[in-house]
Amino acid sequence: MSDPVSVVIVDDHAMFRRGVRAELESAGHGLVDVLAEAADVDEAVAAVSAYRPSVVLLDVHLPGGGGVEVMRKVTATGASPETRYLALSVSDAAEDVIGTIRGGARGYVTKTITGPELVQAIQRVSEGDAVFSPRLAGFVLDAFSGTIEVSAVDEDLDRLTEREREVMRLIARGYAYKEVAKELFISIKTVETHMSSVLRKLQLSSRHELTRWASDRRLL
Repeated sequence: MSDPVSVVIVDDHAMFRRGVRAELESAGHGLVDVLAEAADVDEAVAAVSAYRPSVVLLDVHLPGGGGVEVMRKVTATGASPETRYLALSVSDAAEDVIGTIRGGARGYVTKTITGPELVQAIQRVSEGDAVFSPRLAGFVLDAFSGTIEVSAVDEDLDRLTEREREVMRLIARGYAYKEVAKELFISIKTVETHMSSVLRKLQLSSRHELTRWASDRRLL
């Protein structure tokens, strides 16, 4: 029997990390060995450098710069060149998927994945395969085929802050301001302020135009 795949879990929600660890220990049956957990970019870089895991389960949005920043900093240190990265995120937006893959991840799955499926994804990534949730694989293919203009999407999104992107995506998906405020733990007035900034920066005049803009760029 082969050795278990060593893993570091990176996510800023402690309860989620514990849940993933429990799922892997339950579904893995000795196939996966969780070495450590990390809650932000600096903790993640330190853990990967110290433990040198085969696979890092990496959330896309983290305090201190996000999953791409973790990969960039670990690569810069040269501490763990054999480590592979599998994004595990609630986000299924095209720019997150494409940006994370361009940043060095070998796969991207959403948090709806089951324990056994996640164990299998970790094993495959550790062996060098690329693994994607079915819908997300289409984003990557579209990006390489030119259907999605990645550079144009990046240029547009670079105008927005991280919080503005979050508000933009929820509004474009049809959330009411009150629902956005509850989802992001901010006030309705703050949502309105971010929304006004988003429309101004993207040169749009209404939430209907924003929905069409986001849909055209596969951001929903």
